[in-house]
Amino acid sequence: MRIEQLTFTRFLAAVSVVVFHYGGKSFPFNNENIAFIFRNADVCVSYFFILSGFVMILAYGNKAFISAGDYLKNRLARIYPLYFLAILIILLLQFREKNIDYWGLFLNVFMIQAWIPDKVLSVNPPGWSLSVELLFYAIFPFVFNRFLKKMTLERITVVIVLFWVLSQIIFQLYFFRYEENQLSIIKDVLKYNPLLHLNEFLVGNLAGLFFIRNLKEKKGNYDFILLILVALLILALKFPLGLNFHNGLLAVLFIPMLFFISLNNGIITKLFRNRVFVLLGEISFGIYILQHPVYALISAYSVNKYLHISDPTIVFFLRLFILIVFSSVAYIYLEKPIQSKMRIRNKAALQIKNAS
Repeated sequence: MRIEQLTFTRFLAAVSVVVFHYGGKSFPFNNENIAFIFRNADVCVSYFFILSGFVMILAYGNKAFISAGDYLKNRLARIYPLYFLAILIILLLQFREKNIDYWGLFLNVFMIQAWIPDKVLSVNPPGWSLSVELLFYAIFPFVFNRFLKKMTLERITVVIVLFWVLSQIIFQLYFFRYEENQLSIIKDVLKYNPLLHLNEFLVGNLAGLFFIRNLKEKKGNYDFILLILVALLILALKFPLGLNFHNGLLAVLFIPMLFFISLNNGIITKLFRNRVFVLLGEISFGIYILQHPVYALISAYSVNKYLHISDPTIVFFLRLFILIVFSSVAYIYLEKPIQSKMRIRNKAALQIKNAS
């Protein structure tokens, strides 16, 4: 099951992360009335993890069994080519500067940097989230085959919700302690360790199961509800009440948003299903994973030196435009062909299996 209107939300989240990293001094993101939203836009990574768990169930929920090998190959074929391209660009930049981080490169190539606190943001910082996703991909077939397909929805709900609640308690208590003591290594573990983000993927799985079993036929116009949820999200970012949202606490808002976006047939969905917006959603992975390499290649210094442009707003949007164009090219000539080959391969394998 593919829900087109969810695709554009990935673009919105990816661009918000780019603004979080590079757009803080640019208009309108430097306006104090909205700046707090983008200063907290790293919570979009939490949205990615929850969405990942949700769409995995939409894609595989009706299957009787998932082959771990085939599943992992398909997922890596989807993410690794662009992920590796980003590493190559950074390697070229490090080679030019004669400052190659060999240990960081090794960890990034094998997607294990999120397990090493002082190297989690090495080489290509946004790549840490793909290191986390690799854990999700590694365990999903096992979790699906042994638990999600065999347990009742009620029991699955109890187990996953309890795990999510426990994860939030541990994270909030320890993060508060980190804030007091300023221990950076603890921060790296709390914010980036894959095990501490597992609750987000699993709660996304639970949301997907609940959706396909109980909600998928309940379509309607939910535009007003979605606007209320967006308003509540903005209020949460404005008034966090001492809580940290980096570890899935916002699932209480993200999951209803996923439900109502998926079920909505109002104006918002019609807009999000526009072909241009769907394409932007399709290239969102490139926007996210290539942001650091592209912004390193097209530095603000270079723009000022060669184009004589120094205004932060113009520089940011020029670099964002280049990032979107580069991501589009990568999608058309790298991502899409590989995905097409994988679909052909999977179809052929299925035909062989059915024939035998």
